[in-house]
Amino acid sequence: MQIRSGPVPLVAALTLTGLLAACSPSQEPAPAGTSTGTPATTQSTSAAAPSVPSGSQEAGAGGFTEAQTADLCARMEAQLQSWRTYTPSIGRGGLNILVGEWGAANGIDLFALAGDRSRIDAATSAQCPEVREEAIRSLEIPDLASGLVGF
Repeated sequence: MQIRSGPVPLVAALTLTGLLAACSPSQEPAPAGTSTGTPATTQSTSAAAPSVPSGSQEAGAGGFTEAQTADLCARMEAQLQSWRTYTPSIGRGGLNILVGEWGAANGIDLFALAGDRSRIDAATSAQCPEVREEAIRSLEIPDLASGLVGF
């Protein structure tokens, strides 16, 4: 078996690297004179706990800040025309990509979100019910949570 070389495997590798980098938590460099080793103690977090970055606004509907939810609503609104134009199955794939990119850009714990996808419905119902309803209608789904796969 010969391993193929050229632009296709290179593009695939770069795409995978970019996706992994976007999904992994960012790490800030350690201050000078401090150890960068693994801490002796570990913190326990609940998988279903909402992800709200420290120093941000209070968590609102769905456990997201108002700014995070406003960003999600703006991203969804920008996609409504595409979702109306393409078939619902293609649009649902777009919804999943949109939520993944939004979560990565806003520091959302995507594993916790996957465990409670209804948080997306709660947040958009409170912040932008018209956009949510149009997305549901265009994607032909009963709610946004049911259109999310793996989130």
